[in-house]
Amino acid sequence: MRALVKEAPGPGMVLKDVAKPTIGPTDVLIRVRKAGICGTDGHIWHWDKWSQARVKPPLIVGHEFMGDVAEVGAAVRAVQIGDRVSAEGHISCGVCLLCRTGQAYICEHVKIIGVDRDGCFAEYISMPENNVWKLDPSVPDAWAAVFDPLGNAVHSVMTAGVSTKSVIITGVGSIGLMAIPVARAAGAAKVIAIDINPAKLELAKRLGADRAFDARDEGLQQRILEETNGDGADVLLEMSGSGAAINQGLGFVRNGGRAALLGLPSDNVSVNLAENIIFKGLTVLGINGRKMFETWYQTQALVVSGRVDLAPIITHVLPFGRFEECFNLLQDGKAAKIVMDVAS
Repeated sequence: MRALVKEAPGPGMVLKDVAKPTIGPTDVLIRVRKAGICGTDGHIWHWDKWSQARVKPPLIVGHEFMGDVAEVGAAVRAVQIGDRVSAEGHISCGVCLLCRTGQAYICEHVKIIGVDRDGCFAEYISMPENNVWKLDPSVPDAWAAVFDPLGNAVHSVMTAGVSTKSVIITGVGSIGLMAIPVARAAGAAKVIAIDINPAKLELAKRLGADRAFDARDEGLQQRILEETNGDGADVLLEMSGSGAAINQGLGFVRNGGRAALLGLPSDNVSVNLAENIIFKGLTVLGINGRKMFETWYQTQALVVSGRVDLAPIITHVLPFGRFEECFNLLQDGKAAKIVMDVAS
C-alpha cells in the first residue's frame, strides 16, 4: 500500500510502498478514504524540538481520517465489513489509574497513531475495535475525516464552560475556527478571535465571532476591556501554541477566569506566572485529545444537528500524491483545514 512515511530524523516525509498492516483478533482494518492534516503533522514534517523528543522514525504519520472497514478480527463484534467509520487516535492501555477512573484520554501509557505508532496517511490502518467510531450517514466524508480536531475544539469548549460567558480564542487555525461555532452552540455570550492572519480573522467573523482582532494591535488590551465591560474575558481558549499568544491571552482574562490551553508549542515557553495566573486566581486547564467517548457523541450531534458547519473551514481537498503542496499550504497559512483524498 502507499503510505506517507517519516523515514528518518529531519524535515520532510516520503510517499512510498509499504506492507499493508495485519490485524489481531480484536482489531479492525480500515481502508482510508480521507485524511486531515493538522499542526501536529506540521511539527513532525519540520522536525522541531517537540517532534525530535517524541517521534521515533520510521513512522507512518497522520491521525485524522475516515474510511470503510475492510477486515475484522475474529473477536470483533460491534463493527462489520463495509461500515463507514472514523476512529479515536489515542489508544489507551485500559489498566492504568486514569483508564480505570474514566480518564482514558489522558492515559499514562497512551499510544497516539501517527505519533507513537503507525498512523493514517496510508491506504490502510489497523485500529482496535474499541477505538472505532461509526459515522452518521449524513456526515460528508471530508467532514468525517476531521472529527478528531473538531473533537479537540468541542473538548476545549465544553471543559472551559463557556455558556453565557465572554470567550477569547487566541489562534484561529483550523481548530480555533472550529471552536467558534462550537462555542456559539454551547451558549457563549460573546466570542472574540485573535490572530495575525487577516484571511483567517475574516473567516472567524463569517463563522460567528463577534469581533476579530490582529494580535499585533498595540491598543488590543484596551479594546478587549471595552468589549468585556472593563473586566477582561471570562474564558480563554488558547489554540495557537505560540508563547507570545499564551502570555497575551492570559493577560486578557479577568480575575477568577478560566483558560483552556490546547495549542502545542514547538519549544519551551516563558509565562508570566505571577501576574497572569497566580495573582489573578485563574483556573488553567490543559486540554489533550478528546474524552472517550463523550466528546465523540457531542461532536457528531453538533454536526448532524446543523449547529456546526465545517464547509467554510475545509478550504482544500487534494489528492494524496500532492502531499508536499498540502504541507506548504499549511506552513504558509494559505489554508484553514486541508484534507487529503487518500483513495485518489
